[in-house]
Amino acid sequence: MKVTYYGHSCLSVEVSEKTLLFDPFITPNPLAASVDYAMLRPDYILLTHGHFDHVADAEAIARLSGAKLIGNYEVLQWFGGKGIENIHPMNSGGCSDFDFGRVTFTTAVHSSSMPDGSYGGQPGGFRVETSEGAFYHSGDTALTRDIELIAASGPLKFAALCIGDCFTMGVKDAVTAAGWLGCNEILGIHYDTFPPIAIDHAEARAAFAKTGKNLHLMEIGAEREF
Repeated sequence: MKVTYYGHSCLSVEVSEKTLLFDPFITPNPLAASVDYAMLRPDYILLTHGHFDHVADAEAIARLSGAKLIGNYEVLQWFGGKGIENIHPMNSGGCSDFDFGRVTFTTAVHSSSMPDGSYGGQPGGFRVETSEGAFYHSGDTALTRDIELIAASGPLKFAALCIGDCFTMGVKDAVTAAGWLGCNEILGIHYDTFPPIAIDHAEARAAFAKTGKNLHLMEIGAEREF
């Protein structure tokens, strides 16, 4: 499967002949100025929660691409109110089958509100199982023992974990989460975008390396096979 990183928590995964786009926050992110969201044509857009820095470009990309939105009930009802009809609401612990594989909406310890301040439901993450292997996108979360339950469902090819601290797990807790997951290939997300979540890249990589894990801090627009 091929991963392309678009900054913050936004990445796409090409798997089973489909493209999955997670948490599109591109146009308001100055670090992602090189990315033209209008060129993205995902088949699915997966939203972990309602905060602006995770849904900012979801409506525009959905209208351009016709992608199906996947996320919690309240977030998707909000987009439904904007006329986006191709939606698949989920909630914590629920699983659904799609033509690319099976999705579980996992627990995240965080908050969720929509850009207009309305209620954004329960935040979460996604475990995605495909014929090419499984992977996990943590969304925004604190370190929680529920992460261990994700590992119980089987091995992961990679895990995208928030590492920026302040609003989510920092590097130390993300290293612990990676250990619980039993996953050696970690893609860092939710870091450097704003001053409170800036990290020292060398220190972060070294912290993961001490436990035998590879932390990938991808350049925006870069691609990687897992």
